[in-house]
Amino acid sequence: MSAANSKPNLSHAQVSELVKRLFGLTPSQISPLPSYDDQNFCVSVSEGGQYVLKVLNSTDSQNTVVAELQTLAMALLLQRGLPSQTALPTVSGQLISQEDIDCGFGRQKYVVRLLTYLPGTPIAKVPCSPQILYEVGKMAAKMDLVLQEMKHPQLHLLNRGTFIWNLSNLPLLESYLPVMDGDPVQPIVKAVIQQYQARVLPRLSCFRKCLNHGDFNDHNILVQPDDSAGYRISGILDFADMSSGYYVYELAIAIMYMMIENPTPLDVGGVVLAGWETVIPLNQAERDSLYLLVLSRFCQSLVVARHTVVQHPENKEYLMITAKTGIRHLCQLWELGKEEVERIWFEGAARYVPGGDPVALPEPKVVQ
Repeated sequence: MSAANSKPNLSHAQVSELVKRLFGLTPSQISPLPSYDDQNFCVSVSEGGQYVLKVLNSTDSQNTVVAELQTLAMALLLQRGLPSQTALPTVSGQLISQEDIDCGFGRQKYVVRLLTYLPGTPIAKVPCSPQILYEVGKMAAKMDLVLQEMKHPQLHLLNRGTFIWNLSNLPLLESYLPVMDGDPVQPIVKAVIQQYQARVLPRLSCFRKCLNHGDFNDHNILVQPDDSAGYRISGILDFADMSSGYYVYELAIAIMYMMIENPTPLDVGGVVLAGWETVIPLNQAERDSLYLLVLSRFCQSLVVARHTVVQHPENKEYLMITAKTGIRHLCQLWELGKEEVERIWFEGAARYVPGGDPVALPEPKVVQ
């Protein structure tokens, strides 16, 4: 988690100077894009085309090798036919540049990259049919398989120790729980952490290891209309949360985020799971942990957002965009209980036919 005053705050004049000096391009229009703790701009250039200038926060910018690994991952996915952003080289041939910039907090070093601009609309802003949810599951699994091909002498740096967004580090949330004092959801978060420690941690050795994108959310997946009046995935964004993990983590993260804006969120897990298992069928330990891992990601989103709002109150609307709806979903999943939610997900996955609608299941029953 980045420290206070680490989020960049570049002016348009500073952005223009960077693009001209580093990439030899002349910005004709600069528009800010939303971001959690980095700073992003859509940049149109006089030479033609659009790009995304991404400026990492000063905390993450201290480790340029991790940024290099993220950039390598994007390029590899594109080479393997997945629609990922990629970085453009600077005039000196570098894919990343560490720049000394004063954003109002004194001079700090920030990693700067110019990325390709991908067409499409965030999946959060379109009606999410079962077919596109099925494709999200397939894409998430394909993505993690390709990431296993990565080769780099310092690949071990993606074992990101205390990285707060890695699901292996869920117990670290305990030190941030005071930001939820007085919130009726706090006991649920505490209980999820306790159950994670009792039921998931002992099973980690049974999970299959991999590298995770780690943030396959509804704002990092772009879609475009296809020929069947539906949508296809046209872009994968934001590799800042890449870390070593397990395949089932990526699936849990995808299910959680696809629930956020869906009008029937309980149906989401089965359809995403159906798509995922066409590529990577789960083993028994992974299946038995999926429910708690989805709840764990909801808890991470909620607690980290609350903590970050304290540091960056001016960005509250964006920081809480997932957490506000996620609270309702977390409470519903918790009230229904593991057995009932698993029934809905696993039976839904088994009955889903690609291109069709989910088969209706009996109404869920709340576990008393």
